[in-house]
Amino acid sequence: MFRDFLLASAHHLLFFGLIAMLVVESALLARLPDAATVRRLVGIDRGYGITAGLLLVVGLVRVFHSVKGSDFYLHNPWFHAKLGAFLLAALLSIWPTLAFLRWRRTQDAQPQLPDPAQVARVRGIIRVEISLVAVILVCAAAMARHGGLSP
Repeated sequence: MFRDFLLASAHHLLFFGLIAMLVVESALLARLPDAATVRRLVGIDRGYGITAGLLLVVGLVRVFHSVKGSDFYLHNPWFHAKLGAFLLAALLSIWPTLAFLRWRRTQDAQPQLPDPAQVARVRGIIRVEISLVAVILVCAAAMARHGGLSP
């Protein structure tokens, strides 16, 4: 039981950390990023990737080693929806990561602000990721209660 408590706590804290990093990235992209902001974005994005990886690992440990048992998760359509939204957000996050790294390389070669249209696209992708986080939260609530699918 205590292990379940620790895993659930870690899962929730990592998820909130993930949300915070996405919000900070979105806020930093409200203006054209200068060299210092680009470095900050690269660092935050690295933290985002590490946190997402840890979140996935902790989540999988919960699936296969929790009190509820893997059957609860693997036969729950809300779990599949939640995992699908997480994986979609992870795939979408590749674009901002590559953009941040490209901007940093460009800034290292010769300081210049990134293209405003590209910044807007990256900000839009991050906002889609934030929307997927909302979907994940709704799926988690439905999953915990089987979304009213079982008595």
